[in-house]
Amino acid sequence: MLRIDLAAVRESPVAVAERILPDAALPAESGLVLAAPLEVSGRLSAAGEDRFYWQARIETVVREECRRCLKPVDVPVAVSAGLMFAIEGVAAADDGDCYIVPRRATALDLAPAVREELLLAVPQYVECRADCRGLCPRCGADLNAGPCGCAPQVDPRWEALTKLARGD
Repeated sequence: MLRIDLAAVRESPVAVAERILPDAALPAESGLVLAAPLEVSGRLSAAGEDRFYWQARIETVVREECRRCLKPVDVPVAVSAGLMFAIEGVAAADDGDCYIVPRRATALDLAPAVREELLLAVPQYVECRADCRGLCPRCGADLNAGPCGCAPQVDPRWEALTKLARGD
């Protein structure tokens, strides 16, 4: 899964096309739940001595919770990225913008880079819809279904202005 022979890449570019089932795509500690298979494609080519460039496309659907009402929401995620890999000890590996490949490696594992790019592409906050009313902060009722019946709570900081408006 997503392991490419480096000798083959040194000879000519290698096409990458993988479809990974949601259960096998991410470790549980990532906190992401996939609602569709992870589609990974691209082209891996040599980019100089001990350097490799991968033009990647990553697509899936992530299941998140609405930040207001906590209902599940399926969010399509698509990432296009140009990723650089360098054998450790190569000058390009020291600049921090590329993934390090162990010197004795015979194959390049693209899975860690795919996971990282996917985690960075998922939106931090998700809403089920733009006008989601969320949950009542007192009783927890879903306000999208209608009013909850809780009495309106007046902020005590506004009490003085309310008295002025009434003429008290």
